[in-house]
Amino acid sequence: MIEPKGQGCGVLTWSGLKWGVLAVALAVGGNAVAQQREPVDLDMVGKIRQQAFHKSQVMDTFSYLTERIGPRLTNSPAMGRANAWTRGKFSEWKLDNVHDEAFDEFGRGWEFTSASVEMLGDRVQPLHALPKAWTPGTNGPVEGDLLQVDIKKPEDIEKYRGKLRGKILLLGEAREYKRGTDADSHRHDATSLEGLQEFTLPKDKDVAADRAKRVKEYQEKQALAAKVNAFFVEEGALASISISSWDNGIIRVAGGGSRKAGEAVGIPELAMIAEHFNPLVRALEAKQSVRLRVDVAARFTDEADQPGYNTLAEIRGSSRPDEVVMIGAHLDSWHSGTGAADNAAGVAVMMEAMRILKASGAKPKRTIRVALWSGEEQGLIGSQAYVAKHFGRFPEPTDPAQKALPASLREPTGALQKTRDYGKFQVYFNMDNGSGRFRGIYAQENLAAMPIFEAWLAPFHDVGATTVATRNTGSTDHISFDRIGLPGFQFIQDKLDYFSNVHHSHLDTWDHAEPEDLKQAAAIVASFAYHAAMREQPFPRKPEP
Repeated sequence: MIEPKGQGCGVLTWSGLKWGVLAVALAVGGNAVAQQREPVDLDMVGKIRQQAFHKSQVMDTFSYLTERIGPRLTNSPAMGRANAWTRGKFSEWKLDNVHDEAFDEFGRGWEFTSASVEMLGDRVQPLHALPKAWTPGTNGPVEGDLLQVDIKKPEDIEKYRGKLRGKILLLGEAREYKRGTDADSHRHDATSLEGLQEFTLPKDKDVAADRAKRVKEYQEKQALAAKVNAFFVEEGALASISISSWDNGIIRVAGGGSRKAGEAVGIPELAMIAEHFNPLVRALEAKQSVRLRVDVAARFTDEADQPGYNTLAEIRGSSRPDEVVMIGAHLDSWHSGTGAADNAAGVAVMMEAMRILKASGAKPKRTIRVALWSGEEQGLIGSQAYVAKHFGRFPEPTDPAQKALPASLREPTGALQKTRDYGKFQVYFNMDNGSGRFRGIYAQENLAAMPIFEAWLAPFHDVGATTVATRNTGSTDHISFDRIGLPGFQFIQDKLDYFSNVHHSHLDTWDHAEPEDLKQAAAIVASFAYHAAMREQPFPRKPEP
């Protein structure tokens, strides 16, 4: 734990004041400079801490999502169960306006129930692999000789024509094992938190040229994947196996075939641990004959494309109900683990924050709304759709080629189109960097927010949350808000083993989470949401994009 800077909650003697005024100091060049006075309701913070630390239900929620429902691929039956169960909990806690909200047709649901790969012959051996999402099953076990295929460009396809029928394909090359030099699990210390205070000035670049380069790379990658996919089907290959992107027996796997009805799904695709993939490559390179049996039970659960669903609930504001503070996390996950750190942890924390506020008797001036997003893993789809519908969007491109690109790669299409609620929105807080303890918050270059966050964090210095960083962080649902100029933030978290063992892997399970970390995070989210809802002034914004 990091020693708190200045006075932490344990030494504050004015907890009986209804609205204690907290003097905020920011360290600038080693000198404490008073920036602003931001009111902090320490009585409410005390109630929040009591609920979060001594009456917590966060692990009950986390356990149900991970070990009763399990992985929650968007539009899968398990995701439907998760939407229904979370709605039920919100209603049980007597939250307002509990509902699911659909967004445009996401695609078909998919699930798998079993997968096995065996090496046959003189040395029978089970090989560890799992299927990629939205790829077909094998309809029972299939056997075939193994053939190594390495296609890096369209011209490489021709050298395999007529050679793939009845074969199981080993895609790519072996990867050299790289021994780690750092611990698998990592918590921030004083040095790493100090490093987050540094802001790197962006280098000059030709934005249009950079976008054009990334678009070209994206389109070439997509076009090659489509050609290879169709070629494997046409040639009659039985299945394909790729190497997991991580070593040490970890299967890291995401999507493969298309989730869209009417588009080719290809052949069954699996990801295999490096330690089993590499020996197969070496055997083929030594001209040995290798025969495999593959059995994947996987299915599409819909014939036609279906909408995705976000789950929402709120505590209605008492005097400014049309002004909204939002908290959220994505409910969907990939399919190989149980979606624990990514992102049942965030969902459990956000749900617990709402329960805490209700149980603490909070009567916020503004409405506090929680959103459990879907389709995050496929590109923030659920949160982008919600923000576009309720707050604002940039015009949709008319060029089909542009329309087919992810939003981050599209060319500018015109001025932001705001809804009537754009001005009423206050702030959004997100959790999606694993299950690690909160150490502070990224300010997304919103300097006016920094003294506010410093004040709100002060009562949590004693549990390790001390840092406000100017820098941006990306790749989570807060970007859907930030992209259109609305205040959206992600917390600084201890990494634990999120980026070494867990992220998008079959090890994303209950056991890699820390219950005390989730309790601490829920308390901070509840306090931040409450104070944002009670501010006299609107939450400050950056210049509009």
